Amino acid sequence: MPSLLKQRLDLEVKKRNTSDEVSESNLDPILVAHRYKDPTISLVCALFAYGNVKQIVKFLDSLDFALLKKSDAEIEKSLQNHYYRFQKSKDVIALFIALKRLKKKDTLEDIFKDAYNKNKNVIEGIHALIQKIYSLYPHTSQGYNFLIGKISIKTKGSGALKRWMMFLRWMVRKDNIDMGLWKGIDKADLIMPLDTHTFNVSLKLGLLKRRTYDLQSAIELTKTLKKFDKKDPLKYDFALYRIGQEKIV
Repeated sequence: MPSLLKQRLDLEVKKRNTSDEVSESNLDPILVAHRYKDPTISLVCALFAYGNVKQIVKFLDSLDFALLKKSDAEIEKSLQNHYYRFQKSKDVIALFIALKRLKKKDTLEDIFKDAYNKNKNVIEGIHALIQKIYSLYPHTSQGYNFLIGKISIKTKGSGALKRWMMFLRWMVRKDNIDMGLWKGIDKADLIMPLDTHTFNVSLKLGLLKRRTYDLQSAIELTKTLKKFDKKDPLKYDFALYRIGQEKIV
């Protein structure tokens, strides 16, 4: 890969890796997650991280995360008027009840690691979490299925699992942006959280050749970025996202 592009991206990574990059004047869903530094709350923040960033943060700010320790009835009563884009109140309630039940039995980290460690495959870890959430509170709707995601053995033509991949980046990496709350997961195994910004920027910069927005493209972009840093390819994610968001290229 062109060394000039690597130099440019490395400078952008350094520039973006500051606490000022995520603030009330420079919004990102991780801003809310940072307040709590809790994996379960972070997952809620990540799963709702689609759409307009101001609306995302506004919705997350409206949630009472203390409900994750309350009864099903209290959760249902408190969240009966909460909805966000594709998710109705029943979908928000379902997520909170499922995660509350999970916290009583296990941890997100342990469930993920049990599956991940078999083949050092983060997709398998994510699938285990998705399966567990659905099993703990059986609920289905178009909005809820979009929120949680689906399990697929395909990478071509399947969803990029962007919000799950972003959640893992938050949990595994540790810098001024990411929290590094989980241990024992190799940063090199992470896959790029491919959203429209990073997808379009990566095409323009020649980092990605595949023109289909899917999990396979996320995997291929990650492989390309490993040529720049084989141990930590996702260090470029936030910089590429901001470059696209700010229309720098």
